[in-house]
Amino acid sequence: MKVFAERLKELRTEQGLSTKKLGKALGVSDAAISRWERCERIPNIEVLVTIAKYFRVSCDYLCGLED
Repeated sequence: MKVFAERLKELRTEQGLSTKKLGKALGVSDAAISRWERCERIPNIEVLVTIAKYFRVSCDYLCGLED
């Protein structure tokens, strides 16, 4: 899920969000955001959908299935 990690970090930094701010907005810890961005973990499907809605992108985009 390297593509997911890269796209999440890119979206977060483009919006000027810290991991703490994004975590609060998504209802997860900043440590979870960091783990996702370092490819140590992946979010469950419910959180993936929440991330996609928050950034107004598709789950396919986040997962690298579309550009």
